[in-house]
Amino acid sequence: MSADVAGGMGAADGTAAAARWWRPRLLRQKLLAVVLLTTLAALLVAIGCVIAYDLRAYQRGLLSDMRTQAELIGHISAAALAFDDPRLAGENLALLRLRPGIRAGAIYTSAGALFAGYVAPGQAGGFPRRAAADDASFAGGTLTLSRRIVDNGELLGTVYLRADDGLLGRAADYLAIALGAVLLAMLIAYLVMRRLHHVVTEPILAIAAIAGEVVATGDYSRRAPRISDDEVARLVDSFNRMLVEIEARTGALERSNRALAGEAGQRAEAQREVMRLNAGLEQRVHERTGQLERANGELALAMAEASRANQAKTTFLSSMSHELRTPLNAILGFAQILGSDKLPTTAEQKREFAGHILKSGRHLLTLINEVLDLAKIESGTVALSLEPVALADILRECHDMTEPLASARGVRLLFPERCEGSVEADRTRLKQILLNLLSNAIKYNRAGGAVVLDIAAAAGGRLRLAVQDTGHGLAAEQLGRLFQPFNRLGQEGGGEEGSGIGLVVTKRLVELMGGAIGVSSSVGVGSLFWVELRAAAAPALRPVPAPSLPPAPPAAGRATLLYVEDNPANLRLVEEIVRFRPGLRLLAAPDGHLGIEMARAHLPDVILMDLNLPCVGGADALRVLRGDPRTAHIPVIALTANAMPRDVERGLAQGFADYLTKPINLDEFGAAVDRALAAAAGQAGAPREARP
Repeated sequence: MSADVAGGMGAADGTAAAARWWRPRLLRQKLLAVVLLTTLAALLVAIGCVIAYDLRAYQRGLLSDMRTQAELIGHISAAALAFDDPRLAGENLALLRLRPGIRAGAIYTSAGALFAGYVAPGQAGGFPRRAAADDASFAGGTLTLSRRIVDNGELLGTVYLRADDGLLGRAADYLAIALGAVLLAMLIAYLVMRRLHHVVTEPILAIAAIAGEVVATGDYSRRAPRISDDEVARLVDSFNRMLVEIEARTGALERSNRALAGEAGQRAEAQREVMRLNAGLEQRVHERTGQLERANGELALAMAEASRANQAKTTFLSSMSHELRTPLNAILGFAQILGSDKLPTTAEQKREFAGHILKSGRHLLTLINEVLDLAKIESGTVALSLEPVALADILRECHDMTEPLASARGVRLLFPERCEGSVEADRTRLKQILLNLLSNAIKYNRAGGAVVLDIAAAAGGRLRLAVQDTGHGLAAEQLGRLFQPFNRLGQEGGGEEGSGIGLVVTKRLVELMGGAIGVSSSVGVGSLFWVELRAAAAPALRPVPAPSLPPAPPAAGRATLLYVEDNPANLRLVEEIVRFRPGLRLLAAPDGHLGIEMARAHLPDVILMDLNLPCVGGADALRVLRGDPRTAHIPVIALTANAMPRDVERGLAQGFADYLTKPINLDEFGAAVDRALAAAAGQAGAPREARP
């Protein structure tokens, strides 16, 4: 019996101990917990029902919206399906970029084959091999929908859309709102309880407050008041008697400890003084170390900046030397032919050579003007006359000056019909900026494309002038190198002439006029350049020329000379020089890769090699030829516009038999070729027989 009772009491104690860990320890807290838990349960049930209902309604609305979008795409793409025009269908699908929630879209033919597709930027591609008819499904946060395209009762195809359903984000928003509502309701319940709890807890809390004050202050003279005549009153009497006993014993203990406290205080004061002195010393050492580190960092930054500036200057001078010598090569070379008695020419050839000289001279003049502009801008000596400039007059003159170039290339110019705005700028420089952007947009456009110039208001009281083309566009890494001097972004071997510094000058001029310039581009779509200048009131403007291109044939002879060159004018010049040497036969290659293949196939006696070639550079091509036993013996002469002394030393060290710089000197050219032919004949052990 006693064992059972003891066991029951033990079990009851265990249950009570297990239950006490989550229960509030104070009476006030218990009452507060009951109210708050009841309020929380009611709120959770109500909010859960509201969220579930709204998410269901949102899902239905999204499905209806996507069906409407699919019907719209199907309606505007019916003509593309009827006339089998995937491009038009692709353009219609591209309009989905205006709906950021749509990840991908496609149009299928009536036979179920993929006709056109669209994938939003940054999204994974991939479409079903065949589209289901009038189907919609939600899975993994994605809504997939198919809708048939029917025109006059005839099934033309199917529209397929894949979009982000947004349910997860919406649910997260509702949960955040629900959390706020719950917290607010709990706060209100808490405040109400704080106002009413004293009715139940005031007698007990009075005792607890006195006990807490005694423990906190050590003042045992305090006594708890009798508020009632119940069991709590007897508890107050016992508590006060206990305080009397503790007060007597504590007084004796405090007197004995007071002496020890004085001695400990002296020791603590001495220790604090030592710590203060150590902290001051550490602070001074830290400050001196920081000053030294900052000085070293500033010195390192200054040295790095000086090194970058020196490297930039060297790179700029090397690039400028190459760009200046390239047109000079054609000018001086053809001029030497025209002025030579040893090289008779026909009237037609003279006209052609004069055309090459004129074209290269204009290109050289443009290059020199742009380099001088850039030099003046960088040195801060460029003079600008900022005044209100009427955009209507500027745009009219720019349109008249670029219209012939655009018409010759089949490019449409679209300017605003009316323009009443004015900007604060230097009139001549503003015209130079717009002509540069417009001519680039025309030159690098596609056949049948368009150039659109638009004007709009911008933030900060500015006007934005935007030039948009329909060219091939620029990749992200090309945009990062767009405003570097002499960097033509891979167009060096193209048919369009240019210096690679026009945009650099344009950017500097815009910034000097207190404006900003920017660019955005999409590969395969086109590029948009914009300039922002301060808006002002109004005043007037002058013209600019355009470029052209030439071809080249080969000749025949005994010894074979292979010329690897990507510039048609330079190739034509060497052809004319070789034409007056009947003992030579000239072969030509437009890039390093083809030059290597032709050297292996024809085994020429001498190779002339330009260093700045597309695909494979001249130095790399030389290494490949030297590594091949069939071509290792062939003398290779460098013929390049890289004429800096260190370039010549590097070229000879790389293994070129001779190093000729552009523009070509006919005597030096002939002597170098003769030496190379003699060296080739000597390697063969005897004069070479005529080649077939």
